[in-house]
Amino acid sequence: MKPNNMRLAIALSVAVAFGGGYALHDHIGVASAQATTVSKAAPVLLPAALPATLPGAALPDFSGIVDSQGKAVVNISVSGTTKTQALEFPDFGPQSPFKEFFRQFQIPAPNGNMPIHGQGSGFIVDSDGIVLTNAHVVADAEEVMVRLTDKREFKAKVIGVDKQTDVAVLKINANNLPRVTIGDPEKVHVGEWVVAIGSPFGFENSVTAGIVSAKSRTLSGDGYVPFMQTDVAINPGNSGGPLFNVRGEVIGINSQIYSRNGGYQGLSFAIPIDVAMDVEHQLLTKGKVTRGRLGIMIQEVNQALADSFGLDSPRGALVASVEADSAASRAGIQSGDVITKFNGRDIARSSELPALVAGTAPGSKVSIEVWRHGKAKELQMTVGEMKSAVARDKSEDAASPSSSKLGLAVRPLKEDEKANSEESNGLIVEYVKEGPAAKAGIQAGDVILAVNGSRIGSVEQLSEQVAKAGNKIALLVKRGDRTMFVPVKTG
Repeated sequence: MKPNNMRLAIALSVAVAFGGGYALHDHIGVASAQATTVSKAAPVLLPAALPATLPGAALPDFSGIVDSQGKAVVNISVSGTTKTQALEFPDFGPQSPFKEFFRQFQIPAPNGNMPIHGQGSGFIVDSDGIVLTNAHVVADAEEVMVRLTDKREFKAKVIGVDKQTDVAVLKINANNLPRVTIGDPEKVHVGEWVVAIGSPFGFENSVTAGIVSAKSRTLSGDGYVPFMQTDVAINPGNSGGPLFNVRGEVIGINSQIYSRNGGYQGLSFAIPIDVAMDVEHQLLTKGKVTRGRLGIMIQEVNQALADSFGLDSPRGALVASVEADSAASRAGIQSGDVITKFNGRDIARSSELPALVAGTAPGSKVSIEVWRHGKAKELQMTVGEMKSAVARDKSEDAASPSSSKLGLAVRPLKEDEKANSEESNGLIVEYVKEGPAAKAGIQAGDVILAVNGSRIGSVEQLSEQVAKAGNKIALLVKRGDRTMFVPVKTG
């Protein structure tokens, strides 16, 4: 063989060898379970070129969402005070050797108020200055400031706070503001892309993205919110910020994370925006949030319980107990019933029922299907009402002059509260601000029965008596089972 031909043969052999090795590696990497021995006599087939990305698998670009919706996302800063007291050690006696030992560990901490500050996120839902955020962001705040992306700052008024859903509604004095587009959480699919905008650790308008991990999650203590679970990076400061879908619509409010170290670990939870907008509407129009209530305790149905009750599969909500004189008891619901449908909606898990009931207007007539003694039975009932918080500014307006002077907000007793307290008159304290009443020890939940010996039953009567009393006021207060006079100095 000529030298040139020999070099060509060697080059071809090397090329075939490397080509065959590549083909086998690619084949094994894609489907190793089907890998077979290639015969030396068999021709070697080189694979066709693969596309850089599969059709439809391109990563989304969120810059358009940030450009169109980001201006409606705001930074929220809060300030207030918290009570402090000096650290005290036990009195060991003048001769005790421990007295001098513990003296070196004492840290000055005078009684008084310590300033506190916090930050969160929010978003504008109405161009006239209505802002949504989390209730825990503004809870107990004395001052709430809202900063827009154009650096303008506004002092916000807290219209109302609903702790059960962790939603708060704020109002700033501005108009023609950019606002977000509201989406439909019912159309959200597990696995779809979502993006969050907020102020983690104070870094304003930070953007993070991920996917919807699950829907209708129930967290401990939050049975009335069907949370959306995502893997979007959420950190302190993101609370109250919006969660967008790929169309730039808000589908949730970022609220909580699961973490062992206090930081993001891949589990984030958002309040569905329809739940938040319902709270916003009720606080703005009625001054309070009303929810439906059945008056039952429920538990999950597992396979063993399903078998014992004769159910075809583990589903529904098992009624563990029924409150006397509740909506459920009046409808004939019994302990041991398994609620499988509520007003036409199938109940797959027990955690689905509380959110459905809470979202039903009190007084509504609904049908409930229960599984009882191996048979399905339909019941008709009128939904009861759950006690809920009143909007903050409505309470302040109701209390009027007396609340300003005493530093508290009050309202008349409701009929059920009159029955529970055995008092036909009186005003219940909604909350106590820093002021004379707080210094005197008045607490939220106290019932004010009289001012300087004169019985009161309305806010107007309280105002009149406080105006007459001058700087020294004696309030007759009922706290639990105790009735006592509390002196208040307003001078």
